[in-house]
Amino acid sequence: MILEVTLIDVLPGREDDFVAAYQLARPVIAGAEGCRGLQVKRRTESGTRFALLIEWDSVEAHEQNFRRTERFAQWRALIAATLAQPPLTEYFADLPASSARPNPDHDFFAG
Repeated sequence: MILEVTLIDVLPGREDDFVAAYQLARPVIAGAEGCRGLQVKRRTESGTRFALLIEWDSVEAHEQNFRRTERFAQWRALIAATLAQPPLTEYFADLPASSARPNPDHDFFAG
């Protein structure tokens, strides 16, 4: 599983327009083969920044089944007028689970 994290900066005053466009576009993204789920979060410090979080089967599923299809064009057409700049997208993968116990001297989250 891959997590796509897209940071979206919206023009000031267009936040509600972006939220409405996302609601329309959500089924377009969710219907792409390989999409496991998605959600959007709004930054608390700046109401003009949103994070779109999408779980994909793989980077290839995202590229082949969404980015290179009409679905991506529909998504972009719906949100384009609200964007302050092009969104920034990165992919993240889970780390393998460790069976070792956390070491409080070396693990920030231990203890």
